[in-house]
Amino acid sequence: MTEMLTGLLAAFSGLVLGLFYFAGLWFTLQRLLHHPHPALWVAGSFALRLAVSLGGFYLILGPDRSLVRLGIALLAFMTVRVILTRHLRPMPER
Repeated sequence: MTEMLTGLLAAFSGLVLGLFYFAGLWFTLQRLLHHPHPALWVAGSFALRLAVSLGGFYLILGPDRSLVRLGIALLAFMTVRVILTRHLRPMPER
């Protein structure tokens, strides 16, 4: 039972990290054209998203270095990517 609970917690954490990372990327790109320093905006956003995501994955890995939990979290992270890319795709103009 404990393994299932830690697996579910890892999946939820991966979903949250994925949502933060890819929604942050979408937010950055939406405001890119109107920003006075676009290169600084993109670099700062990338650094923040990467630091939070890597820190989160490090915490998910835990003191026992469980690769199973890390794999579950990474799978959930990439699932968010697939869902958001399909959902936030630009609509074709008619």
